[in-house]
Amino acid sequence: MPGLVSCPGGLIVIGIISLSFVHIHSEIWSNEVSDVQFGRLGSKVTLVCRGTHGGSLVEWRLNGSSVIPWQTLSSGGSLTLLNAQLSMEGNYTCHDHRGALLQTIKLRLGNLPGFLNVSCHVPNHYKIFCSWKQTVNTNLPTKYISSYSTSKGVNAEPCVQEQLGVNECTITDHYFWDFKHLVNITEINPLGSESTIIRVNIHKLLKPDPPEAVTPEEVEGQPSYLLVHWRAPASWPDMSEAFPLTFSLRYRPVGSNYWSTLQTEENTSMMITDALAGHMHHIQVRAQDALINYSQWSEWSHVVQAQPWSEPLANTEEPTEEPSDDTVFIPSIMATDKLPG
Repeated sequence: MPGLVSCPGGLIVIGIISLSFVHIHSEIWSNEVSDVQFGRLGSKVTLVCRGTHGGSLVEWRLNGSSVIPWQTLSSGGSLTLLNAQLSMEGNYTCHDHRGALLQTIKLRLGNLPGFLNVSCHVPNHYKIFCSWKQTVNTNLPTKYISSYSTSKGVNAEPCVQEQLGVNECTITDHYFWDFKHLVNITEINPLGSESTIIRVNIHKLLKPDPPEAVTPEEVEGQPSYLLVHWRAPASWPDMSEAFPLTFSLRYRPVGSNYWSTLQTEENTSMMITDALAGHMHHIQVRAQDALINYSQWSEWSHVVQAQPWSEPLANTEEPTEEPSDDTVFIPSIMATDKLPG
């Protein structure tokens, strides 16, 4: 269906509205200063030689060669490419009857912008990160205008693009409790423009980063206990009453396919009491906003390993007595045959 934006699995989109506007209706767009002309692939593209008078004939050359190896129509001071293809790009020059250069035109060919694949994620209550990918390779210089607004019709605000050439923008100081937002990304190139607008529920998109510094410890004297500590993600606001987190911990003996799970609110440590004695365990922790229970769980933290405390092995070797200062050493005497004489 035209206009639908395919989104990654992590993006929950309530509705999608796509608007398309082509601001430049001609098939080619000419920059008079740099003599760069842009044309649409698969269409007729006409080059016009400036400096000709009264429709006088000119000679056209491509990259210095007078032989143009594809079908064209020449009329007075113009040259028409009947079915523009990428192989037709290059530097076209027009010359008068004496061979003098009149103009150089650099031809660039490509496509109109298409709908974008837009996705957003919300790692905390203060920021929304959005990114996008082209669904149509335009082969032309492109820029993007990114903005957002709330469902209550508040004026559009910029979604800030912090790095040129990176298709990402950041929304800060948004209206978090007005949780339905419209995000608008408009792609513009010399042939026209296309706007992709998605409606997102930022509460459903809220997904903390994974907990950090997960550290398991053995508990002395307890062969089935492991104490696990961690920190809330650095991107999350201080875990005050306004922004509490729920944590889920999972663990299993190395080699097992089955996880056991524990859960706690606000605490950043938890005791495992049924670890398999004498075995190494895999341990991971994840987080979720404690107040918005339909928000998303974070990804699991990196796997860490730990083994419960075990009884030190008893020393079964007999102790070796150290010689005292009063010990007298007596050299051993070997019995031998009596020598004659």
